[in-house]
Amino acid sequence: MTSQLTLDRPLTDSHPTPGPRAVRVPYWDNARFAAVVLVVIGHSTLKLISGSDPAYAVYLFVYLFHIPVFVMVSGYFAKATPPGVAQLKRLFTDIVVPYIVFETIWSGIHWAISGKLKLDYTTAWWTLWFLLALCIWRVVLPYLVVLRYPFIISIVLSVGAGYLGSIDDRLSLARAVALLPFFVLGWKLRQWNLGEWWLRQRTAVVWRWRACAFILFATLATVSAVGIDTWRTLLIRRFLLYDETYASFGYDQWWAGALRLAFIGVGALCCFAFLALIPRKATWFTGMGTRTMYIYLLHSLVLYPIRQSGLLDGHQSPLMLVAVILFSVGLAAVLGLPIFQRIFHPIVEPRLGWLFRRTPDRELVREGRVGDNP
Repeated sequence: MTSQLTLDRPLTDSHPTPGPRAVRVPYWDNARFAAVVLVVIGHSTLKLISGSDPAYAVYLFVYLFHIPVFVMVSGYFAKATPPGVAQLKRLFTDIVVPYIVFETIWSGIHWAISGKLKLDYTTAWWTLWFLLALCIWRVVLPYLVVLRYPFIISIVLSVGAGYLGSIDDRLSLARAVALLPFFVLGWKLRQWNLGEWWLRQRTAVVWRWRACAFILFATLATVSAVGIDTWRTLLIRRFLLYDETYASFGYDQWWAGALRLAFIGVGALCCFAFLALIPRKATWFTGMGTRTMYIYLLHSLVLYPIRQSGLLDGHQSPLMLVAVILFSVGLAAVLGLPIFQRIFHPIVEPRLGWLFRRTPDRELVREGRVGDNP
């Protein structure tokens, strides 16, 4: 059974409290939609950055925080208790099955284009890395938080992973480890009740924080634009992808990890600034925030033929950049409409109740071994 309350769980668990009557908070749905719009913009502008400095500056600015925001919001709603039967089922239906379905679709697309069929479910096609990483984060979190300093440990793991060539894109492990601090940070913010605190603040306080957030983003945007030649030379973009070892793009010095640490710090600040700018009440796009999984999985199918056509390659016109950004926002809004949920529900949120046995749940309850079931 699917309702508005159970949408979009793979990207961010939308249940603030257990139980079927949990109410969605518009603020977080607004944040989800804004974050996925940034994802679409980042993916659509990639083909412009080779010939356009403004496009490269926009790309760098977006990548400073859009992935960290996505990961942090996911962590905010993650459960850190040992998974019960219901949670394990959701992990399978919300992440594993959609990943298999869309990985198969992308393999079919590649087969149609190249004539070579490659079914390798350990290496994610394009945007699907997030589902694999999210699965890893959810499984690891209950074990990580039993340690005394989970956030610091996650930072050490992230920075250290950049030195190890054995941690690669198999099962999206490189990104899962590199971005782990943002997931743990999201979980910590939930423990501190930061969301509830923010929603209780007076308007005057909120606008003071928003002014600070605006100043931060304006500064970062200016730095990205003014130092564009330097950022190209230093290959800063490669750091912001969080998917490679430092040595793989020329940073084989012992201090290379300090740069990742710096970007983690900047990303965390940007996450707070991003959340400060999000409307706290329901807006015209709040409903679209309940369908971000559809936007995330479907937008790449629209962008792929455009990117492969060469239409965007090497364009230097600022008007093209503006057009691509507007198209990205429009694409996210269109894919967030209810009609796409109705059409693609069978592959994005398949109903798999028939697949699971019912008796183990009762048996585990009798044995007292059921964990934190939502």
